[in-house]
Amino acid sequence: MKSQNTLFSEASQMWDLQTLYTDLGLAKNKPLTPMEKTHLRALLCGSSPTEIAEQLGKSSKGVEVDLSNTLYQYIKSLVGRTEEKIDNWRSICNWLEEAGYKADQSEPETTTAVAYELPAKLIIKKASIVLEKNQLLINVNLQITTSPEGDIQIGQIGDILSTDNGHSDRNGFS
Repeated sequence: MKSQNTLFSEASQMWDLQTLYTDLGLAKNKPLTPMEKTHLRALLCGSSPTEIAEQLGKSSKGVEVDLSNTLYQYIKSLVGRTEEKIDNWRSICNWLEEAGYKADQSEPETTTAVAYELPAKLIIKKASIVLEKNQLLINVNLQITTSPEGDIQIGQIGDILSTDNGHSDRNGFS
């Protein structure tokens, strides 16, 4: 039989488990137990409480009671839904995804070097920083101005940006 630490380990490919463990530990006021971590990984892998019980050799009702008394409460506190009833265990994954704990599955961004230097002055002003649903939202005001010596026309900028071997979008940005 697999150890508790390796059961449902595929959750680490889809979720930011370390951050979840830390944040849920803060909601609980002490670190999650190894069993709570196992239950969490199982839920994040799409296993129902009954399936978790079968994998762990426990009673289905016992796992459901454990989840209701522990992990569900910590998650509700973490995502700000303490008054909501959990009608379906799948709600847990949805709430955690909405809160930003799902790992980014998108392609890594690539940048392309541009062979033309445009003299410019960048002014960056932080407009606001807000913590919302366990996500840090930063709104930034960015101003880009070119110097008078920058005799480049708008059409030339599009030509310069589109020289990235056909990988730019319709606006000329990659």
